[in-house]
Amino acid sequence: MEQLLTFLVLLALGFGFGRWAEKRHYRSIHAREAILRGLIVVPDRMPPIQYQQYNSNLVTGSVVVSVDYFKTVAAGLRSFIGGRIGAYESLLDRARREAILRMQEDALRQGAEAVFNLKFETARIGQNAGKGLGSVEVLAYGTALIPPQHPLP
Repeated sequence: MEQLLTFLVLLALGFGFGRWAEKRHYRSIHAREAILRGLIVVPDRMPPIQYQQYNSNLVTGSVVVSVDYFKTVAAGLRSFIGGRIGAYESLLDRARREAILRMQEDALRQGAEAVFNLKFETARIGQNAGKGLGSVEVLAYGTALIPPQHPLP
């Protein structure tokens, strides 16, 4: 009985704190996306002709986001039934968006007007002894296009 109570308390704490942290992170993401909206970021490999004389430089943004206890339990329960695991989908959404924001901030520090050839890499980190996701790293990278009059760092 004590183990069940401990499990339920951990589950409730994981749900409450995880949800609070996720909402706080989304508020931060939305605010920063609004600020950085003016910087063009596209997956196109070749920039338009107006950027042909611009300098180019690699820009990156990386983030590691961990899975809370509730998401781990919810994903484990969902694996019995099958289907999409919404808890992990929101985790990956936050990680991708945060990585893009960090890449955009890197581009702005270098004086870029646009980022082309946006790509992502993902990796699983710390698998909880092989029994779950643990954490996920997302790396966003692209080519920053910097006006010719702006010196490269």
